[in-house]
Amino acid sequence: MKKNFNSNTENSDQWYTPRDITDSLGKFDLDPCTSEKCKLPIIASTNYTVLGLHRAWKGRVWCNPPYGNDTFDWIKKLADHGNGIALIFARTETKGFHAQIWERADAIFFFKGRLRFFRKDGTRGGSGNAPSCLVAYGRNNVIELKRSILKGKFILLSTYMTV
Repeated sequence: MKKNFNSNTENSDQWYTPRDITDSLGKFDLDPCTSEKCKLPIIASTNYTVLGLHRAWKGRVWCNPPYGNDTFDWIKKLADHGNGIALIFARTETKGFHAQIWERADAIFFFKGRLRFFRKDGTRGGSGNAPSCLVAYGRNNVIELKRSILKGKFILLSTYMTV
């Protein structure tokens, strides 16, 4: 597989969330980016293993999309849905980041240091090529993100919201 700006050091776009992250953010109704081959614990009560980008989303969504050229298609869908948290690389200079996060997200959380994700077999992978961030859409997700015990910096982006 060819590396692109979203890949990590091991040439894959399929990387799975460290469980301490999702555990600190409360319960999720849907994970549209699940792989049926993943051996890690389930994050949400409903999981889409195929065509998650093209199916209807309901409830509170956890979105750790494939880190490829369509990352911001997933983030646009989450922004349109308006209820969820995404985990992506903090590529703050990209057009997609400007359009879907700086202009539409309610809050963002930048991790201190780089994350080490998991492979689909459940083993720990290496660090990513970039820092990561969590992006919140919707007031309840902003609250969960702000009160999490994760190490990093929380930034409220919505001017209409107080938490």
